[in-house]
Amino acid sequence: MYCIRHIRSNFLRRFKTPYLHKLVATLGRSRSTTKTTKDLKSGVRHILNGAMRSVLRWVLAFDGGHRWGHMTTNLVECINYVLKGARNLPVTVLVRSTFYRLNGLFTRNSTEAHERLRNGFTYSEFATKRVEESFRRAGNIVVNRFERRNEMFEVREMQDGTIYIVNLAQRHCDCGHFQVERLPCRHVLACCTNQRLDWQVYVHNVYKMSEICKVYRSEFVTMGDPSTWDRYEGAKVIANWTLRRVTKGRPKSTRYLNEMDSRDIRSPRRCTICGREGHSHSRCPQRAGPNSARGH
Repeated sequence: MYCIRHIRSNFLRRFKTPYLHKLVATLGRSRSTTKTTKDLKSGVRHILNGAMRSVLRWVLAFDGGHRWGHMTTNLVECINYVLKGARNLPVTVLVRSTFYRLNGLFTRNSTEAHERLRNGFTYSEFATKRVEESFRRAGNIVVNRFERRNEMFEVREMQDGTIYIVNLAQRHCDCGHFQVERLPCRHVLACCTNQRLDWQVYVHNVYKMSEICKVYRSEFVTMGDPSTWDRYEGAKVIANWTLRRVTKGRPKSTRYLNEMDSRDIRSPRRCTICGREGHSHSRCPQRAGPNSARGH
């Protein structure tokens, strides 16, 4: 799994070219092979040289749809979100906190998924919003059919005149969104509308609420009071006292910052409260209210 945030960070550390920082992220998220080639010619290829041999691995347009549009280590980020607040705890407390946090997450998501299914929704909220947005953008597309089986189409964007080829049989569109996310893009929806085809055929089953509910079929078992547990008969773990910390108290947590924590040098520092430059939200005069600035 390639994470675009770490790739961008390593790129900046290795080549020291901040002006190409965003271009690397744009290149990695590109779903079109044609657009990827165009972005490569715009300034990255002459810098990377031999390193471009690995472009087929981390660019989304060349991964064959294996990442389903994810560009970060999404599973790791989800686990970090669940365990947030349960770090730097004793082992027993850490295990207990993780258990109840995961149980709460599964119970809450299972309830929401079944409620959405009972309300008549066929697909997930993400898929529904994505299809609705694609339908809104499909109105300015000219469709030309090229064979009688309604499988091969050529579509043209009226806004900029760009032409895309859509192959419904192979579930392929030149824009790349169709094969990456397994959801019909605006070009596919335009073809289906033009020929009165059922667009739901081209939505992958993973987006169906019936399939999402299956994720939460397994349930956590209540632990009960420790006094009611069966006596443990397994191996006894003995701690190595030579590894015990000498200093008392909780150890200081240290986090090493890298390029991912640095701000873009082209974007000025701006307050998130008042929107002005020159200070952060912690020093904003309007933080405690409009009248707080009188005392300064």
